[in-house]
Amino acid sequence: MIQSPSTNPSPSILRTTPLSAPPWPTIDPFLFCVHHVDAYPRGNAAMGPDAALSGRNLGQDFASQDGWSMYHGKTIPGFPAHPHRGFETITIVRQGHIDHSDSLGATARFGPGDVQWLTAGKGIVHCEMFPLRNADSPNPAELFQIWLNLPAKNKMAEPHFTMLWGENVPTVRHVDAQGHATEVVVVAGALDGAQGLPPPPDSWASEADSDLAIFTIRMDSGARWTLPAARHPDTRRQLYYFKGDALAMAGQAIAPQSVVEVRAQDAIEFVNSGQVAELLMLQARPIGEPVAQYGPFVMNTQAEIHQAFADYRRTEFGGWPWASSDPVHPRDKGRFAQHAGGRMEER
Repeated sequence: MIQSPSTNPSPSILRTTPLSAPPWPTIDPFLFCVHHVDAYPRGNAAMGPDAALSGRNLGQDFASQDGWSMYHGKTIPGFPAHPHRGFETITIVRQGHIDHSDSLGATARFGPGDVQWLTAGKGIVHCEMFPLRNADSPNPAELFQIWLNLPAKNKMAEPHFTMLWGENVPTVRHVDAQGHATEVVVVAGALDGAQGLPPPPDSWASEADSDLAIFTIRMDSGARWTLPAARHPDTRRQLYYFKGDALAMAGQAIAPQSVVEVRAQDAIEFVNSGQVAELLMLQARPIGEPVAQYGPFVMNTQAEIHQAFADYRRTEFGGWPWASSDPVHPRDKGRFAQHAGGRMEER
């Protein structure tokens, strides 16, 4: 029998706040974090929703009407072509599929367990569409998208498209003395000897002392598990407790749907006395540089933001090589990635 945790504040817990509507709050070097969960219906012939779209603000639909959103898509849910500069996007798929295309000429379809890591650097245009491939059953979709800042020295790096395939992303499984399991997917960083796949070369995650880690954590009912201390004294660590009802960290009860910053230099024991608990962890040393952000551009000064807009108007970051702003692949196409230059990966 697991005892109820103390409600007294723990010195290892720096702050807890309710999880707001997305985007969730982040700490340097993370800029943005969103958890998309959509109960899409069956797909129509165009792989859009086989449902009426009346009452939706098409092109800007984030209301989750009927449990799902079209986002910026008008036929197929998703995010048609849009630019980025000065940071990276990390997309972790848990359910459904994403069709990606970009101004480098890269294109892909990736699905549950897969991670796309895209360095925007000096500028890229890309789209992320959610094709509803099931024509005779629902199309549930779930993903995290995280924006990771680039240090000033790398803000104008060459764009880079990376796929981390789910079957290669390591998972650490811990079973406690009572036989209850905790599973940790090591998207980035290291845990108990498991090393995440290499991030892009110009990423803050590729710096030797960044101490960057991204984990998704799933705890069985009754599970106990200890998250080891971070390596660096300056590292910060934030956890998003998005599923569950009775979790404690470092002896302190944590309200469901909370974001928790912990002392990264402390090992933190988790005790889950309720239903299955799930968390996302973002950890890193801060970059510690000024951040100037306007929409899809993140630089260090307002002058650099103005320059980003001017460059995009002049060059469109290389132009858009696809026939539409929201291309998708055939319904029966499997997971794959075609990189800039033509290199193909089939899964």
